[in-house]
Amino acid sequence: MNVSRHFSDSKPGIAFARCAAGSGSMTLLLHGVTRFLDDWEPVFAGLLAYGDIVACDHRGHGRSERGSSYLVMDYVEDCVGFLRREIGSPVTLVGHSLGAMVAAAVAARVPEYVKALVLEDPPFESMGSRILGSGWQSQFIGMQSIARRAGESDDLTDLLAHVSIPQTDGTVRSLGELRSSTSLKWSAHCLRYVDPDVFTPLIEGRWLHGYKRHGVFRSIQCPTLLLQGDPSSGGALSDADAFEVASMIEKCTHVRFPGKGHQLHRDYPEAFLSAINEFNAQNQS
Repeated sequence: MNVSRHFSDSKPGIAFARCAAGSGSMTLLLHGVTRFLDDWEPVFAGLLAYGDIVACDHRGHGRSERGSSYLVMDYVEDCVGFLRREIGSPVTLVGHSLGAMVAAAVAARVPEYVKALVLEDPPFESMGSRILGSGWQSQFIGMQSIARRAGESDDLTDLLAHVSIPQTDGTVRSLGELRSSTSLKWSAHCLRYVDPDVFTPLIEGRWLHGYKRHGVFRSIQCPTLLLQGDPSSGGALSDADAFEVASMIEKCTHVRFPGKGHQLHRDYPEAFLSAINEFNAQNQS
């Protein structure tokens, strides 16, 4: 697999990777908060079956430059600019978590650049108006503290494992109890490349300021695949938000993953790719 690395001349500068499959189609991958483009590695080869791939690091993540603001709408602006400057033609836009919310807003704003949309477990209000006092807020407070210590240690896994997460039943469990060792190690690795300020609007409950989700959903014109993790297993998309998305996007296919958490493409790559394969088959018939 021939992957080339690039850096945009935008402000902030965006790091991205290209992989050519030799076809005219292109897929653009947008990762979740705290991750970077290598997060897509488990499904990279599978997605190449549909054409060329481009994957970006959001501002403040991976190799991209830091930004002065980290609202979801800031990432949206970056993606719109990237599509216009670096690609210039319609893509299939695949986003996970933060990347899914960005992808939806981009598809609504510049429909001429998005021919199909895959939204993987977008958190919406779970990390918006409902985050205050939640386990997500506690997780991000812990992660921000660890990200600030990234220069002091090569391995942040143990610190991450000890982050305390309140549960809906009133108990408190550590992140080490809730995630596999492999997942923890990868999360800790990613935290070494995150600007700690990325977490501030999340923790303060203002991450979604300016994001008009109802207007976004109603404006999406392309076929859309909504993938939902199981909220009882760590999924971030609530049933209420999933119903709202699926009912407001005109051409939306909603697929649930019972018993599976938020990191569908990374923890369950075969199931993730299978859902995309079926979606593509339905929209080609």
